[in-house]
Amino acid sequence: MFRKLTDNIYAAPQISLEDVTEAAKIGVKLIINNRPEGESDDQIPGADIETAARAAGIDYVAIPVTHAGFSEPQVVAMAKALDGAAGPVLAYCRSGTRSTLLWALSEASQGGDPDSLTNMAAKAGYDVSPVRPLMDMLKARA
Repeated sequence: MFRKLTDNIYAAPQISLEDVTEAAKIGVKLIINNRPEGESDDQIPGADIETAARAAGIDYVAIPVTHAGFSEPQVVAMAKALDGAAGPVLAYCRSGTRSTLLWALSEASQGGDPDSLTNMAAKAGYDVSPVRPLMDMLKARA
C-alpha cells in the first residue's frame, strides 16, 4: 500500500490506524496528512491518525490540499516538513496523488531535477505531469 518515491519518502492512499503500526515497523518517523478533513464520509479523521502516530513514536503534520490545487504556502510547508524529518516519511491523501504532486513541487522548489522527480513518481505509479510546468518554474527559482 505504501508506494516508495525515494529511499525515505512513501506516498499512500488514505491510511488506517493499523497502517500507522505498519509505518512504524518500516521505520517511518513522520506522517504527513495531505487530505482535508471531511473530504469523504469514510475518511479516518486526521486527529485519530495523529493520536495513533504519536503513540507509535511517529511525528505528524497536516498539510491539507483540496482539489482546488496547490499554493506556495503548502509547497513551503511540505519542504519544511520533509527537511525536518528525523527519518523516513509517509505522506497520504485519498489516493496518494496529491501527496506525490506536493512532494514533487517541494523537491523542485529546493532545486530537485524535474525529470528525475517525474521518473521517481512514475516508478511508484504516479503521474506528475499536471504540475510539471510548475515544477520547472520552481526549479528555475531555486
